[in-house]
Amino acid sequence: MKEIELKMQGKIKRLTNKTFKFDERVKEGWFSAVYFLKTREIVEKFRAENIVTMQFFQKTNAILCGTDEVIALVKTFAKNPDSLEIHSLKDGDKIAPFETVLTITGPYQNFGYLEGIIDGIFARRTSVATNVYNVVKSARRSGIQKPVIFMGDRDDHFTQQAGDGYAAFIGGSQAQATHAMHEWWGKKGMGTMPHALIQLFEGDVVAATQAYKETFPEDELMALVDYNNDVITDSLKVAREFGETLKGVRVDTSRTMVDKYFCRNMDVLGSFDPRGANPELLFALREALDKEGFTHVKIIATGGFTAERIAKYEDAVVPVDIYGVGSSLLKINIGFTGDNVKLNGKEQAKAGRRYHPNPRLELVEH
Repeated sequence: MKEIELKMQGKIKRLTNKTFKFDERVKEGWFSAVYFLKTREIVEKFRAENIVTMQFFQKTNAILCGTDEVIALVKTFAKNPDSLEIHSLKDGDKIAPFETVLTITGPYQNFGYLEGIIDGIFARRTSVATNVYNVVKSARRSGIQKPVIFMGDRDDHFTQQAGDGYAAFIGGSQAQATHAMHEWWGKKGMGTMPHALIQLFEGDVVAATQAYKETFPEDELMALVDYNNDVITDSLKVAREFGETLKGVRVDTSRTMVDKYFCRNMDVLGSFDPRGANPELLFALREALDKEGFTHVKIIATGGFTAERIAKYEDAVVPVDIYGVGSSLLKINIGFTGDNVKLNGKEQAKAGRRYHPNPRLELVEH
């Protein structure tokens, strides 16, 4: 793996001292569609003197991410990168459908084989950033911005964590599950306890929380309370044991489970779905904590949350203080396209595509 430290200077402001890791086989064309490689050979043989402009766009409203990574890729693997003129938007820019986000001008054979890789970088990073942005936006519908923890480590290949974590940061999440997710923007992962810790203490939530407290006394104490599928009982147990020291309880009830609270209180059941970390359970938990004076204890809700679900919770003023979100943030739903749109300074593109100049683009200086 080759590492490049990106230190952009000049007109366009970017994050600096960011290190990207690229597989050396990019240069060999290992990750490029074969027709791009064949085209490079043909152009070198028949049209080497031509200068093209390639532009990149997508088809929805989104939060752009991946520009720094793409520029580093081009500067690393393009032939004679100083021969290329690059104009780009910045990571975090809001973009409209069909808006040009990047142009590269130069000899096609010097960079054209990177087209598909560039599309892929933009697609993944922009999708994650936009997904996170939408979740964060939903989490402030009540007028207060509630933290969103990015918990995508178990939902994709581990090699994607650094880039996904950076994209999540661009989207607005500043709390993430692993150290790797913070690699490109300079913090450390956060988290408290998994169900495995409670299992090792034979389901004793208080004992597991005490062990955590003794091992990591500098951390804010947060207890996971759904292991026994009795959220309110176990929350009160840890609250009574740790008092002011307990800062929060995390509810991660499976969407296939009905908490024991409803089994004890059949009269509260109605037309709602009683499975998972549902609003009625969270309202009951908040009431139980407050009734015993534990108003300071925050409620963290995780498990199956999406932007739409969070919006519904916020509109209903469900007492959630922090949301943890994972798999929904990693769905790749924004595709990018690269097109050659100018040839030797004149517009030339396939039918249905044309050069779209964008005054927001800034020159990336060498």
